Amino acid sequence: MKKPVSQATRAAANAPHEVRIIGGQWKRTRLPVADRPGLRPTPSRVRETLFNWLGQDLSGWRCLDAFAGTGALGLEAASRGAVEVVLVEQDSALLANLGRITTQLKASGVRVERGDGVAALRQRAGQGLDVVFLDPPFAEGENDALLLAALAAARQAVRADGLIYLEAPRVWADDELARLGLQLHRQGKAGAVAFHLLRPLPAQ
Repeated sequence: MKKPVSQATRAAANAPHEVRIIGGQWKRTRLPVADRPGLRPTPSRVRETLFNWLGQDLSGWRCLDAFAGTGALGLEAASRGAVEVVLVEQDSALLANLGRITTQLKASGVRVERGDGVAALRQRAGQGLDVVFLDPPFAEGENDALLLAALAAARQAVRADGLIYLEAPRVWADDELARLGLQLHRQGKAGAVAFHLLRPLPAQ
């Protein structure tokens, strides 16, 4: 019996071969999209919405892209003025792509780091990042355990009024987020992907 194809698998199969930075100093720069399992770059229209929410000028911001993949989110932030961007990725082929593109762009404020995104966030607890990007591969299912761990670690890594961007295969409810010390700031949906901009709840 043929197994049904999940929405996440179908989205990965239909992923483009390249995406482009859509704003800032590197506008229109092409980023290669390798044929890797689970790699699903954030669509341009979703990134456009996200950076409308964040603001077009991110001068001085400190950011971490915990599951960097193509680097589209972190490099978009750097293109718009973020002073420090860390791209964390485990896959060696994707790391090589990230190294090539950051060298090509002479992106001195961007650091490529090999490792686990959740571990990288835990190491930065209390560092007061301005924004964390969470766009992990979608597993055959909802990948909730990974997302829970990543959200909890990100909550500790951002400043009190910082932001966390989350892509997931479903919308996260207010009560789930509240248990993690987070609240919804903005939310949207594009096909099978729900995207959220979150803030820490004020300290009690």
